[in-house]
Amino acid sequence: MSDWSALLLGAPPRGTVGAQVPPTVRGEDTMQRPTMQDVAARAGVSRALVSLVMRDSPKVSEHRRRAVLAAAAELGYRPHTMARSLASRTSNIVGVLVSDLHNAFFADVVEAMDGAAQQAGLELILNTGRRSPARERTALSSLLAFRPGGIILLSPVLAAAAIREAATQCPVVLVSRSSSVAGVDTVDDDGETGSALAVDHLVALGHRRIVHFDGGAAFSASPRRKGYVAAMHRHGLEPLVVPSEHTDAAGVAAVRKLLTVFSPNNFPTALVCGNDFNAVGAMSALEDAGLRVPQDVSVVGYDNSSLAALRHVALTTVDQPRTEIGRLAIEALARRLREDRTDPVRRRLQPSLIVRATTAAPTG
Repeated sequence: MSDWSALLLGAPPRGTVGAQVPPTVRGEDTMQRPTMQDVAARAGVSRALVSLVMRDSPKVSEHRRRAVLAAAAELGYRPHTMARSLASRTSNIVGVLVSDLHNAFFADVVEAMDGAAQQAGLELILNTGRRSPARERTALSSLLAFRPGGIILLSPVLAAAAIREAATQCPVVLVSRSSSVAGVDTVDDDGETGSALAVDHLVALGHRRIVHFDGGAAFSASPRRKGYVAAMHRHGLEPLVVPSEHTDAAGVAAVRKLLTVFSPNNFPTALVCGNDFNAVGAMSALEDAGLRVPQDVSVVGYDNSSLAALRHVALTTVDQPRTEIGRLAIEALARRLREDRTDPVRRRLQPSLIVRATTAAPTG
């Protein structure tokens, strides 16, 4: 996990998960971190009693609990999360593997997860796979080394075998990807319906020449592509899928590829992009080509990320309920941890269309 990611979540920097960073004095050695024994001595109780308080045991009187917590606060003591997990053979750490830190959708989901995790008494640690199967395998191994209570994978491109193996070590929740593995819970949206909503909206505006920018290796790309193709056929229209990826650079490249086939004068009148990030890149390339959005080309994204809602972007997009996705992912994991549930949970949410300023009736 990068220091930047940790700070965003209000967590300690790398190497200090669940522990306080000892204060430093310029020109002096780092002060020794207070121990449980130090807290016990300050409070005038046994170390075992301090341990019970830190584990929130009901066996401790309120008077002694207050005394121990006061002593811990005075000393700046915080229990070491990993050490506590190893001692109790349980863990409140949740490892989160984010496919792409540049994608605002994942940031929105992680923010929702963080709020839900705090309410559930869980702590998040993050790593990123950078949309690479090999990098994701390494990142997943790093997260598993923390011996977490569970793992949440956000739209991973990992092979199914790697996910199945991880599920033998701890509970796993997949977000934005389906799975048939018995030990894996899933939370995603109905991508086929989402893309169909985009096509239906554009057809209702009068568009007939509608192109889809595909999401490449992302597992969410397949249902979105299927939904687009099915909706085009339903309306009696010819689908055209341009290979792309869920990045802004790929959106730029896809528009440039179309411009080698179509001139600006006969360019398709609408684009259904694989996600919001891809759509923003496409809009930038359209502007560079002298094509106006939405006067010349309407653009629809997918995700309804915070990026899409920015006033100068105002992107029409398919909404995935990001807060609900993050909450349900934590809820599924917490229930598996605390209720000893073994049956898989499959949560598929229904998307909706958010109409903003990037779609309009064709002018030609």
